[in-house]
Amino acid sequence: MAISLPISLSRRTVFLLPLMVSALILTGMSDAWGQRESPEGREGPAARGNYILQPGDLLRVQVFKEPDLNLDTRVSQDFTIHMPLIGTVDVRNTTIRQLEREVTRRYDADFLVNPQVSINVLQYVERKVNVLGMVNRPGTVIFPQEEPMNLLDAISRAGGFTRLANRRNVRLTRVNASGEMEHQVIDTEDLIRGGSQAHLQILPDDVIYVPERRF
Repeated sequence: MAISLPISLSRRTVFLLPLMVSALILTGMSDAWGQRESPEGREGPAARGNYILQPGDLLRVQVFKEPDLNLDTRVSQDFTIHMPLIGTVDVRNTTIRQLEREVTRRYDADFLVNPQVSINVLQYVERKVNVLGMVNRPGTVIFPQEEPMNLLDAISRAGGFTRLANRRNVRLTRVNASGEMEHQVIDTEDLIRGGSQAHLQILPDDVIYVPERRF
């Protein structure tokens, strides 16, 4: 769309306008390439509250006017934390806000009157997946700190498919909670069309292998 400049604009303004537009474009490109924002980024507290806790995350739990119950605790490999009075809490598939509600419920049930619980993540465990085979930059891909990542995101961060990639038979390997290997074959063309696996999330230490297409 053409932009009409008022006649009153100075020559200096007209000269600087292309530079300003270029700066905006570069800023947008930075966001598009997935630069990690700080915890105070544009997604704000609501997005952080929806973060699903993982083993290795370091949490700060604070109970208003109950300093003896405040602590920093790390999520164990079996997805649990241990809290004063209420004992072990399972955090598998649990968001920060869900954990706050559960801890509040337990304290309220037996120990405190109208407890006010606040939980924050002090340190996120590093999340990595390996993307191998017919991608442009095979190797380790780092998760965004507070965001889920799907299979197409991971492949994109590995440079995308090469022209020889077999996009219909991408293999996903992961270790489940029982320590057993799970294997899955995924049609990424179906993912792009919003098929049944469109919302399949990638977990830390998953291995994604893109085989070569057979002609």
